[in-house]
Amino acid sequence: MELLNVALSSIASIIALFILTKIIGNRQLSELNMFDYINGITIGSIAAEMATSLEGDFLLPLLAMVIYACAAVLISYVASKSEKMRRFFTGRSLILLNNNKMYKENFKKAKIDLAEFLTQCRINGFFDLNEVQTAVFETNGRISFMPKAQERPVTPKDLSIPMQAEKPAVTVITDGLVLSGNLHYTGNDMQWLQKQLASFGISRTEDVFLAMVDGNNKLNAYIKLREKPDRDVFQ
Repeated sequence: MELLNVALSSIASIIALFILTKIIGNRQLSELNMFDYINGITIGSIAAEMATSLEGDFLLPLLAMVIYACAAVLISYVASKSEKMRRFFTGRSLILLNNNKMYKENFKKAKIDLAEFLTQCRINGFFDLNEVQTAVFETNGRISFMPKAQERPVTPKDLSIPMQAEKPAVTVITDGLVLSGNLHYTGNDMQWLQKQLASFGISRTEDVFLAMVDGNNKLNAYIKLREKPDRDVFQ
């Protein structure tokens, strides 16, 4: 009987979570502010308690979940109508670096250290701070970067070069496994794939870590490397 109660409670909590999520709105984790993140954890915790409770009382946990969901919707609405309320609930952006000047106090407010900041720089493609004009710590916890004018990549539009639309690359091998459906989608077959791999000096598909076919029907293959990089200089 207890197993049946847990099963029914779990199904009820899943349905309730699905409905409340649709009401609150779907957003990526990186887009959540602090209140939304905590609110989501709380609703999830209540749903878990509802699913595992053996007392069979669904109403109280469900009511608590609805109240938290309504609070999230209300706060989101109020924040969208008032700039002051938006800053109160979500905070405000902080400039960490601008024009070769780093603002230590904003680093403290953002609770981010230099090692993490440099990591985010590298993730965004900046291995040299001299390439960054401005770095802003956003309210969702991410850092936005604006490169210096002379460091921005030149685009075909800058050179007045007409370009045709490109097709996305299609993965045909992952960790030695050939994705036959994707390979067929590109208009190629195993014979073509083997021939292309041979041009890379690869005789077995099992030795390929990743292989993709681009919009020009060109294969790019990456073999499985066992050795490690000589030295890790990043911190």
